[in-house]
Amino acid sequence: MKAIPVKLAEIYVPAKFKGTLDEAKTAALADEIVGDGGLKVPIQVRRDEAQKRYVLVAGLHRLEAMRALGEATIACYIVAARKF
Repeated sequence: MKAIPVKLAEIYVPAKFKGTLDEAKTAALADEIVGDGGLKVPIQVRRDEAQKRYVLVAGLHRLEAMRALGEATIACYIVAARKF
């Protein structure tokens, strides 16, 4: 599977992820991303054609770490996932 860059602004984070964000983990990941020269493992998203956006499936902390670093895009695997 090939990762593609997706704009952070086009990624919707579902309610099921709310409250699961660990700020310390996000900060540690941001440091790791900077130290390693970039994100090593892409996040997983699915397409939401009706809303013309992507929906996060896996990788909340990586997404938020990239957002904290001021990045505009993130590497993503586009997966087929059903709506919850």
